[in-house]
Amino acid sequence: MMLPKRFAPALFGFILSGLMSLLVSGIATYRAAGLAPGLVGMWATAWVTAWLVAFPVVLVVAPLTRRAVNAWVAQG
Repeated sequence: MMLPKRFAPALFGFILSGLMSLLVSGIATYRAAGLAPGLVGMWATAWVTAWLVAFPVVLVVAPLTRRAVNAWVAQG
């Protein structure tokens, strides 16, 4: 099943925020707890929490970032 094109920005933000929050929460959890028992559970909890924040932030910040980049980069 294919999604309509209008959902592309939201899907992009969903995937990007999921992958980035997975990576960053994994690194932060490992740095805070080391190879402690239950590390995977701590990581999963941290990831879900981070993703719940990251997804809406990406949806708001991405258009602002695109505008800033377009203003700072030569066109043509």
